[in-house]
Parts: sequence; C-alpha cells; structure tokens
Amino acid sequence: MKTIVYEKYGSPEVLQIKEIKKPIPKENEVLIKVHAVSVTLFDCWQRSSTAPQGFWLMSRLSSGLRKPKQTLLGTDLAGEIDVIGKNVKMFKKGDQVYAFLNKLGAYAEYVCLPEDGTIALKPNNLTFEQASSIPQGALTALYFLRKANIQPGQKVLIFGASGGVGSFGVQIAKLFDAEVSGVCSTKKMDYVKSLGADKVIDYTKEDFTKNRDKYDVIFDTNGKSSISKSKKSLKKEGYYVFATFGLLKLFQILWLKITTNKNTVLGLLEDKAEDLIYIKELIEQEKIKTVVDKIFVAEKAAKAHEYIEKGTKKGHVVITFE
Repeated sequence: MKTIVYEKYGSPEVLQIKEIKKPIPKENEVLIKVHAVSVTLFDCWQRSSTAPQGFWLMSRLSSGLRKPKQTLLGTDLAGEIDVIGKNVKMFKKGDQVYAFLNKLGAYAEYVCLPEDGTIALKPNNLTFEQASSIPQGALTALYFLRKANIQPGQKVLIFGASGGVGSFGVQIAKLFDAEVSGVCSTKKMDYVKSLGADKVIDYTKEDFTKNRDKYDVIFDTNGKSSISKSKKSLKKEGYYVFATFGLLKLFQILWLKITTNKNTVLGLLEDKAEDLIYIKELIEQEKIKTVVDKIFVAEKAAKAHEYIEKGTKKGHVVITFE
C-alpha cells in the first residue's frame, strides 16, 4: 500500500511516498481504506521538529531524538471499512467513516483502528475530503469550550479564529448562543464572518485588549495571545482557555492563576467517539460546516505542507489517496 513517510526531520521535502505491506486487522479492529487525510499544523510541527517554544527536548524524546520513531504523520482521516475483525460488532464492511488518531499514523492508504477508538460513521452530506478535515479541529474546540463552562449569552473571543481549531470554535460557541468575536488577519476576515462570528477583529489593525469589551471566555487556539494584555479583557469569573502553548507561556499561565485566581483551562484533548458522533449530527443538521481550501494528491504532500506553513489558507488542507 501507499504511505507518506518522513524518515528524518526537516523541511516539507523530507516527505516521501513509500510502498509497504497492507496491515491486517486484529480481532477487535477494522481496516479502513483511506480516501483522504487532513493536513494540520501539528503535522508540520512533528515533521520539522519545531514543537511549541520550550518543549523541543520533550517532543524529541517522545517522537525520536535523532529520527522519527513513528514515520507516518496525520491525525484525521476519512475512508471506507474494507475488513472487520471477527469480534467487531459496531461496524461492517463498506461503512463510510471518519476518525481521529491521537498517536498519528493517518498518512497511509490503509489504517487499522480498534472499533472502540475515536471513529464514527462520517456525515452523510459530506465528501471524504470534507469529512477528513473535521476531527481534530472540531473535537478540540468542543472539548475546550465545554471545559470553559460556556453558557448562553456569554461573550466569547476566539484568538486564531480562522485556524483549524478556531474555525470550529467560532461555530460551536455560536451553538451555545454565545456572542462571538473572532481575531484573525485582514485577508481572513470574510472567512471568519462566514462562520457566524458576530464581530471580527483584524489583529494587524486593532488590539482587542485596548477596547472596553470584557469577555467571559478568551479561547487562544494558536498560543499567540499576550497573557499580560489579554487578562485585562477577561471578566472576573471568566475563563482563559489555551489549546496550545509553549514552556514560557505555561509559566505565565501558572503565574496568572497564582496571582489573580483567574480560571485557566489547558491540557491535552480527551477524544471520544461519542463526541465525533455528536459532531456528525451537527454537520448533518447543517448547524456547523467545514470548508476545504485545497486538496493535494499524496504525491504532492510536500506542497500541502508548504501551503500550510505559508499561513494563508482559508479553511482546511487535505491530501487524497484516490
């Protein structure tokens, strides 16, 4: 089968096509024929070994000090079940599914997953390419907004509103009947507006911390907000939420908690199949949507990573094995 591998850290050019033997599912696993995988910023961090500031050594010890231990990237996929293990009850051959792999490995033409993993029937109104763009971003946004105890009528600011997590954050916050402000660059303002944001702030022209607005939730999806400035815009009982952060920012978050007693939310995503099913229902009811910016064939995986790293995408980037 065809895979996209990186056998050393570096620029997008380290990504190569490699043919390997098709895996055989265990008794409790399904074998998925992958049609499409999403390309995320996390994939690019892993490939280039550029973990958030301060976590480089920890990341290398985990993923491989000199070269990658896991040579397949990718957390999000969509495809069709090709083979089921003899003990599998929840799925059948031919089911169209989408899934999240928290330990990477989606960049392959065939992938084995346990039936009780984070896998669900894909939304029936989406293509495989569209479905593959959903899991990580939507699951992360849903998880952290729930942790922030989001309530109807609250004012929520999404920092990095045009990104993979932020774009779903805007939509999910609106589902909770919150008043949502999205922070992004000039070129992405229309995109964020199309997601349902009540207000869009162009960070190149306006500093949201200098206006008089106070927020119940500030959701930093890309780790680039200024804690020292942003805390002034957070209500007394508000939540400052971090989907990603570096070591320096971690110390700042802890100091913020100690010195102000602000509610802070950070940590690792706890992914569940039930949440993926819930997101499927929201998609099918047209309550949230996904936007695919560009699709690349597997042989152009390096180009897909280059496009992500330019920071100009409006929506999601997908690689297809079709």
